[in-house]
Amino acid sequence: MTLDAELLEILVCPNDRGELDYQQDPEVLECKTCGYRYPVRDGIPVMLIDEAEKPASGSVARRSSAKKKR
Repeated sequence: MTLDAELLEILVCPNDRGELDYQQDPEVLECKTCGYRYPVRDGIPVMLIDEAEKPASGSVARRSSAKKKR
């Protein structure tokens, strides 16, 4: 099941208000800035920080520095 495009446009990360990337396998929304991954259950995004999968330490720093090099 895919999420509605209009919904994806208005959702932001509750942790830092960053933009989200929708991934279908596994179905999650991943924050582009902090790396938190929010599950999508039965087509409904669970936008709770307590439910999010936190990034491994250092992985967000690597992702941020890679963006700056481009």
